[in-house]
Amino acid sequence: MTFVVGSMMGAAAGILTGLYYGAIFPAMGFVPGIKAFVAMVMGGLSSIPGAVICALILGISESMATTFVSSGWSDMVAYGFLILTLIFFPNGLFGARRERV
Repeated sequence: MTFVVGSMMGAAAGILTGLYYGAIFPAMGFVPGIKAFVAMVMGGLSSIPGAVICALILGISESMATTFVSSGWSDMVAYGFLILTLIFFPNGLFGARRERV
């Protein structure tokens, strides 16, 4: 049932996006998908509230970055956050620590 509902929502989103932009092409959702992945990794793979908080942080920081750099470079903010998170917080900002055996 979950896959049915998820597929229906994906189809509805694709139809609405195609109607909004007037065209549909295969790589339409690549950039938003990458940003969702970055938010998930930043928040921790097991923490849904962490992913939501990090998505908000990511969105606000990208919109603030357009003040200082060109809007074409604002996507690099997400990649920078991903690199910094993986270096300093490998489990994510809200991820649970694993016990060492």
